[in-house]
Amino acid sequence: MTTDKVIVVGAGVSGLTTGVVLLEAGLSVVVVAEEVPGRTSLAAGALWGPYLVEPWPKVREWSLASLAEFRLLAEDGGSGVRMAGGIEAARHSMEAPEWSELLPDFRPCGAEELPPGFVSGHRFTVPLVDMPVYLAWLRARLLELGGQIETRTVRSFDEFRGVAAVVNCSGLGARALAIDTGLRPIRGQHVVVKNPGLTEFFSEDTGLSPDLVCFYPHGDTVTLGGTAIDGDGSLADDDEAVRNILKRCAAVEPRLASARIIEQRIGARPTRAEVRVELDTGTYAVPLVHNYGHGGAGVTLSWGCARETARLVTSAIWTAEGH
Repeated sequence: MTTDKVIVVGAGVSGLTTGVVLLEAGLSVVVVAEEVPGRTSLAAGALWGPYLVEPWPKVREWSLASLAEFRLLAEDGGSGVRMAGGIEAARHSMEAPEWSELLPDFRPCGAEELPPGFVSGHRFTVPLVDMPVYLAWLRARLLELGGQIETRTVRSFDEFRGVAAVVNCSGLGARALAIDTGLRPIRGQHVVVKNPGLTEFFSEDTGLSPDLVCFYPHGDTVTLGGTAIDGDGSLADDDEAVRNILKRCAAVEPRLASARIIEQRIGARPTRAEVRVELDTGTYAVPLVHNYGHGGAGVTLSWGCARETARLVTSAIWTAEGH
């Protein structure tokens, strides 16, 4: 191999993070994507939490790696990451989630901490990420390390020849690029409003309902959610959904009822039965490593998956060079 250039396809949180990790490993990186940054990542809330994503043994390690990195980034005032306290609550009896053992301050809520109509909940502190700020920080970090960004549509991985490796962080684009029929969209919508004074996050355990209830304060703004419409990949605005999200959130936190709407953000979570982080053993001209299918946990898994991806890439390059 005469080059150490790695192509990363996709510029959402997974693609940009993977690019940064590969650059830190000493490789040359070009991120190629239709949108920079990716729209779905821009629309994320984004609260750390490995919700509805498998396989758990790997997800646990990926989540822990990201948690450690976000704790460090929270000390950087410009990263868009902060450690935030808040609660997840339910209108029914709720058991502690599997990931609760990863958080040292996770505890049950007292009755006085719960909003009216809620019967159980837990309090904890986790990273809360202001995605437009954070994605701009990641992009700047990638460029600072010498990475390059190319904005165009990728039709096939076979477009890339004479490079050391290709990494597939294309999200829903992997349905066509990797011919993955098990990958499906789950439409997500958030509403950004002026912050009426909230400092803590709130999330309701709504099970598998497409109607979510959450609010994530980011300084002067609050991101309200949301929706999870399985099989819907539309990115069109939905004003009725905006009204319903505001109504559900204001029922929990009345201060949100009159909050001024700033914008709505819409994305399509790339979801499959299990996250795919692996070397493709197909017949491509150069080594191909996949890193996609994170569903709604892309931010939560981003650093852990990026580091495993980087290990697979360096190993594949080493093997391809005959070592």
